Amino acid sequence: MKILQVAPLWERVPPPGYGGTEAVASLLTDELVRQGHEVTLFASGDSLTLAGLRSVYPRSLRTADGIKDGTPYDWVHAAEAIAAASEFDIIHNHAGEPVMALAGFTGTPMLTTLHCLVTPDTQIVWEHYGGYYNTVSRAQLKTVPSLKRPRYAGAVYNAIDVASFPFSDMKDDYLLCLNRVAPEKGTHLAIEAARRVGRKLIIAGKVDRVDREYYEAMVEPLVDGRDVVFVGEADHRAKRGLYDKAACALVPICWEEPFGLVMAEAMACGTPVIAFARGAAPELIVDGETGFLAHDVESMVEALSRIDMIEPARCRQHVEANFDVPVMVEGYLRLYREIVGAPAILPERAPVPTFYSKNGEAADAAVAPKGRL
Repeated sequence: MKILQVAPLWERVPPPGYGGTEAVASLLTDELVRQGHEVTLFASGDSLTLAGLRSVYPRSLRTADGIKDGTPYDWVHAAEAIAAASEFDIIHNHAGEPVMALAGFTGTPMLTTLHCLVTPDTQIVWEHYGGYYNTVSRAQLKTVPSLKRPRYAGAVYNAIDVASFPFSDMKDDYLLCLNRVAPEKGTHLAIEAARRVGRKLIIAGKVDRVDREYYEAMVEPLVDGRDVVFVGEADHRAKRGLYDKAACALVPICWEEPFGLVMAEAMACGTPVIAFARGAAPELIVDGETGFLAHDVESMVEALSRIDMIEPARCRQHVEANFDVPVMVEGYLRLYREIVGAPAILPERAPVPTFYSKNGEAADAAVAPKGRL
């Protein structure tokens, strides 16, 4: 099969540190090549891939000097991908709405993976999109405008390369919070939980420009270098070392997280996870077997008292069975085959969509931070 993969320009593929969408696109693309498919990846010019690489810019926009607004680059990136679409059997879009907006200019079927949540700002694109889309969890579908469900292809879980993560059943005593440092990730709540049980917390993650105020007000004053340690953004090697020896990973998410690679990565290392039961967390964690689902800091603290009950080997086995690369790739190949064999779907004008709140009831706006994981 000839497959066009379109990744965002913001991060390199694969990302050197944090970048869930780009990490998934990298694993999928390379495994498709290994399985004998003819794959081309549209991504930043510094990307590393087994596929053919095409790019409109030599490096990721996040690391480029002098770029204040990446939007024009995204437009050109999307346009170039669509211009090449006739060479392929299917387009797999990981780059969101700019590519979706141009879907009507090609007869090649398109699958868009919804790595983030739909927001009111982008609803017009969804109203006119004529392709298919998939979610990365079942829970994520609740956040999608109901009018899109006739074009819904299904849920395919994100994956990690399990073999690349070390496994250990010998743990140190520290707790770990590895994520973007942002209010929706609940970094300050992880600090509160760790302090209440008197255990050391290591925080690893990048601080985006838009989250700098949150970091300086809610996190930095609590970092003392002894009980609460901030090590900055961890690269691939560093984060594996942190996961491997952590007693537990804390994931106090404060939004409807579509997936959450951190949870899968930690469990792959035999490290249990305690997460707030929002978004896809109940689909990733087997409550009482690979970690615990909490609802607030109080229940997170209570769960920490039981963390020694979790068997590291069970955590690893769970991830191997559900979130390893071959599982994800087979899921996408199934969707590709179904879509390529399906009749064309023409875009149609639809009524204004309904968005859903965290409890599944209709709401005026989506609850996700715009365009970020």
